[in-house]
Amino acid sequence: MFASPAYAQAAGGSAAPGGVSAILIQAAPLLFIFVIFYFLLIRPQQTRMKAHRALVDGVRRNDIVVTAGGLIGKVTKVDETEVEVEIAPNTRVRIIKSTLSEVRQAPGSKPAND
Repeated sequence: MFASPAYAQAAGGSAAPGGVSAILIQAAPLLFIFVIFYFLLIRPQQTRMKAHRALVDGVRRNDIVVTAGGLIGKVTKVDETEVEVEIAPNTRVRIIKSTLSEVRQAPGSKPAND
């Protein structure tokens, strides 16, 4: 009385309607999101890292540097991975180069790219 008869449908032509084009259409939004992430997040971060690496590699003696912790001092010695910075008269500290956040040219010196 309440149940209606169920009839089986005929089998479809293929298991994946549309084939390869349907897969590409489904993957298109994911590819679009990746392209947006690349141009808005990944690429700018890579350029900032490249600029920071060039800044750190260009540190020379007598430059004024600012560390990530906020210390300001004058570079007295440059090694491969460390710099020695004088933060007060007769007070020198060794700092890892990658922690430098800013390099200011010493007064009266020529820029490194000249």
